[in-house]
Amino acid sequence: MKSKSLLFGLALSQALGLSALADDWPQWLGAKRDGIWRESGIIKGFPDDGPKVNWRVPIGGGYAGPAVAKGKVYVTDRQLAKDSANPDNQFARGHILGSERVICLDEKTGRQLWMHEYDCGYTVSYPAGPRTTPTVDGDRVYTLGAEGNLLCLNADSGKVLWQKDLKTEYGVKTPVWGFAAHPLVRGGHLICLARGDGSTVVCYDKLSGKEVWRSLTAKEPGYCPPTLIHAGGVEQLIIWHPESLNSLNPDTGEVYWSEPFRVRSGLSIPTPRQLGNRLFITAFYNGSMMMNLDPDKPAATLAWKSKRASEKNTQELHSIMPTPFFEDNHIYGVCSYGQLRCLRADTGERVWEDLTATRGGVEARWANAFLVKHENRFFLFNELGNLLIARLSPKGYEELDKAHLIEPTGRAAGRDVVWSHPAFANRNVLVRNDKEIASFSLAE
Repeated sequence: MKSKSLLFGLALSQALGLSALADDWPQWLGAKRDGIWRESGIIKGFPDDGPKVNWRVPIGGGYAGPAVAKGKVYVTDRQLAKDSANPDNQFARGHILGSERVICLDEKTGRQLWMHEYDCGYTVSYPAGPRTTPTVDGDRVYTLGAEGNLLCLNADSGKVLWQKDLKTEYGVKTPVWGFAAHPLVRGGHLICLARGDGSTVVCYDKLSGKEVWRSLTAKEPGYCPPTLIHAGGVEQLIIWHPESLNSLNPDTGEVYWSEPFRVRSGLSIPTPRQLGNRLFITAFYNGSMMMNLDPDKPAATLAWKSKRASEKNTQELHSIMPTPFFEDNHIYGVCSYGQLRCLRADTGERVWEDLTATRGGVEARWANAFLVKHENRFFLFNELGNLLIARLSPKGYEELDKAHLIEPTGRAAGRDVVWSHPAFANRNVLVRNDKEIASFSLAE
């Protein structure tokens, strides 16, 4: 009897242990919005014929990465209306008829569980589709479309619980590249970038959609997601718009501190990264800025910032989209023409750069790779649709393995690209382009 109980206990503990090691990816940058994948039992290298394909499902266009929660995959896309077409010039802005969709799939099979579609004409540059990763919170999923359609849906059925048109709500126009800042859930609130006088950032009751507070005024809202940090003994809401980096009281919207950092073309995009009492941001033209966070109160002082605004003659890190990674007094990120770089965090001095990770050694404007940390290595998903396993350290870049997952079907800067952040969940990686979403096993 004791041996049976012991065996049962061992089996139960193993099952619980395995369960604890699996992890969803319910929002932008994962469960903690930090770009760290914490699961174990992940492959050290790829099989000769690449990772096992779990499923592939056709979808429409979009830059929005998928979210994974409770056995379901959530992704948004865009459908062109009959006789409508995207312009050859991606910078052109017109009025393109079509719709946006929120799609829910079974995580194991890819089978569609539900879909919500709504009319949505596009006026944005680069009109492939929605930009923001769905945010899953309990039994609700929140989505923000490129034209400012903010939705709260039942995560199981797709029923719309509440919705807002940010353009109508705040009397504003769509930003040049659309509404692109991933919504943030904090406690009972949902925080989004909007636009307008005093409403650059808006906080809602997440259950009802009722506005709780609004804050900040900027000509452009930018595209950087609201970010929470802990510093100075309090939680701070970091809002980076094209005029300044700002810290707010997340309960009230009151400004704790603000540091001017004007960026060209409204391109405040990559997520701010904190390590200890430092906070880092990077922009395509204007380079990098590091803040020293006061350890005793919500305040900050400038540590250093780039002296030159340029997209080609760059010294520090000039990122367009990918979020950098910050650890051990070093910053790793992708610069303006695809250079993977390592900087010293205390000075901004460049330690090394490598061109092989993004486009195989070829410079290209806006060349991109998304970095996700896993244990003592990184997974990098580049714009060619390749997933790389690599080590990044102050000594340099070491590629360990590479597999091609999906075709680059989008057009940008005269080339084919895939510019959607993957989701790493339950020992799988999920990627999408403008034609399909696919799941691959990364289990040992």
